[in-house]
Amino acid sequence: MELIRETTDFQLHNDTAVALGKFDGIHMGHRRLLSEIQRRSGLKSCVFTFDPPPAVLFGMSDGRELSTREEKRKLFERMGVDILIEFPLNRQTAAVSPEEFVREFLCRRMRARYIAAGEDLSFGRNGAGDAALLNSMGEELSFEAEIIDKVCVDGAEVSSTRIRRCVEAGDMEAAERLLGAPYPVFGTVIAGNRIGRTIGFPTVNLSPPESKLLPPRGVYYSRVYCDGTLYPAISNIGCKPTVDTSGCIGLESYLYEFNQDIYGHEIEVELLAFRRPEQRFTDIEALKSQLQEDIAAGASYHGL
Repeated sequence: MELIRETTDFQLHNDTAVALGKFDGIHMGHRRLLSEIQRRSGLKSCVFTFDPPPAVLFGMSDGRELSTREEKRKLFERMGVDILIEFPLNRQTAAVSPEEFVREFLCRRMRARYIAAGEDLSFGRNGAGDAALLNSMGEELSFEAEIIDKVCVDGAEVSSTRIRRCVEAGDMEAAERLLGAPYPVFGTVIAGNRIGRTIGFPTVNLSPPESKLLPPRGVYYSRVYCDGTLYPAISNIGCKPTVDTSGCIGLESYLYEFNQDIYGHEIEVELLAFRRPEQRFTDIEALKSQLQEDIAAGASYHGL
């Protein structure tokens, strides 16, 4: 996948089918956009998104995302996107008129011949660009614009806001239905305090970035994708209050039937379902007893 970032001075050399959007979470609606651009014969599939997202630039977001920048890159590449453009959004680029945005960037620089976007499309100065403008300019500039209807799941429209509420509530099953895949956390395995190893429950540890929206602290049934293999697991999100006084939030996972050293490896943790909230134990033995219960419950959940 070709990645274009931190510049407005770029030029594509092939005609493209473009998906426009914020792509926070890459949910079922986004997947429909991607399927539309990827089935356009003879056109390179191109995702155009803003970095940072408009809500962050204009102070309407706390900065936490369902998908971090790095996670989006991995997911788009996995899904077969040819080109990803992370368009730098600042006060200057946000002031570009909608018409100039279409002419200069979509048509001249990106050579768009097909453009897909959601019903809530807005772009250009003050967000004045919309589906009607895109359709009218398509006739003039020889590209096809298609506005994709909202996808509905469980009787309501899929949106990043709705998924965010699910994640914040720890309802990972509902989040998965809206995303079309389990909620992922990507990262590099780091060294932990090795307490788990000393009591017979070795874990792999991640330190998610502050920009990643995490569900409530606690224990989750999970899966871990590492080096091409998917392992059943059980994961803890929190600060491990029984053995760690730093207060730092981490994600540690116990992988079933796994005994490899993977420090420094890139992994993906899929959070599947909430088991119990985080708690402080009176001593290591109490913690060990609870871990045994959690691991047994996880084995049953995964059918092991």
